[in-house]
Amino acid sequence: MPTMESVLIDLAEDRVTGALRLDEAGTVYLTDGRVTYAESPAVPRLEDLLTADDRVPAQAVRQARQAATEDRPGGERLVGQGVLTRGELEFCVLSAVLDAAYFLSGSAAHRRGFRPGDRHWLGPQWYFDVAGLSRECERRRAQLDRAWPSGELDTLPVVPLARIPAQRVVLTSLQWEVLVAADSVATPAELARRLGRPAYSVLLAVRRLAAAGLLRVPEAGGRPGAAPTGTGAPAPAPQTPRTSSAPQSSRTPSAPPALPRRPKTTGEPRAGGEPREGAVGSAASARWLPAATGDPTDVNLLIRLRNALEALT
Repeated sequence: MPTMESVLIDLAEDRVTGALRLDEAGTVYLTDGRVTYAESPAVPRLEDLLTADDRVPAQAVRQARQAATEDRPGGERLVGQGVLTRGELEFCVLSAVLDAAYFLSGSAAHRRGFRPGDRHWLGPQWYFDVAGLSRECERRRAQLDRAWPSGELDTLPVVPLARIPAQRVVLTSLQWEVLVAADSVATPAELARRLGRPAYSVLLAVRRLAAAGLLRVPEAGGRPGAAPTGTGAPAPAPQTPRTSSAPQSSRTPSAPPALPRRPKTTGEPRAGGEPREGAVGSAASARWLPAATGDPTDVNLLIRLRNALEALT
């Protein structure tokens, strides 16, 4: 069965304008053969991202959507009314499209699901090529695997541990939001809607919290702090107690075992470009920001910038 990517490539070659319906998985909008928007029930809507924490009045978004026309789409109305700046709108659209594209990646699709002329109410804000979206989806998938190489936590309720195996921890702002909102019932997707945050960002935060030993994980995935099943990490070798031929004096107690030393954490990057756990401050973060490239495509550069900013929050 054809996938979304293969159908989009065909549509891009024909430079069509319309919407590709993926049944219940979601919808991808194209303008002149390039992706301009994507939505999926698996991720928060753009309206949810805009109105989270009352950053944008919900009534203004509803009015812009209802009054949107082909000549003056909803995005132009929001910017024209001063509800938000064009930069804020473009950045929010970028986040929403990349979020939906990741969860739509690999979905079954058919050319007959294409509806010519259908447009999103916001109007085009960014133009994405199919190959660029596929690369970003692969990068995100690899990033999740590096954080916690098992998808078992993606659909389970987020359950923080009552007692953590450390005296102190360093959390990002999003990780703190996830822990505060977690009620041992809501899944990562439900937390994303509750917080008004992109679903992928919440998913990544959950996996990193699990890797830090702050969440309860299924038995099949190993205990917090241990490598999950199937990661390829070698199991620790069994320790054989030492024996001594000399009898131990009953009057002289044996020396207490040395306390484990806490490993030092630095901001130096790991292989793969991500900072080591415990890196704090802008000076440490600046050393692993992605290097600028000579790629003239503005959207690809903005994706890289967004990824860097996402990693800092």
